[in-house]
Amino acid sequence: MATDPGVATWCVYMLQCADGSLYTGITTDLIRRVAEHNGEGDAGARYTRSRRPVKLVYQETVVNRAEAARREAVIKRLSRVHKLALCAPDR
Repeated sequence: MATDPGVATWCVYMLQCADGSLYTGITTDLIRRVAEHNGEGDAGARYTRSRRPVKLVYQETVVNRAEAARREAVIKRLSRVHKLALCAPDR
């Protein structure tokens, strides 16, 4: 499926923090957002600020912001075990 260059592609992502905790978010620029979570710029989430460095462990592309927000909410409601299973390379 070709994407229109004028339309943002939304991504749902999960990070593993240095303390082992997981953080889930949405963005249109995953590389920039992970860098922000790791301290580049002022836009990193308050949660990840004290838990650096963070590592990207899961990403999923969705069609629009609304779908990204819905998927983020679903993932946030999962248990830690289910979140880790989602991140597993052999899933």
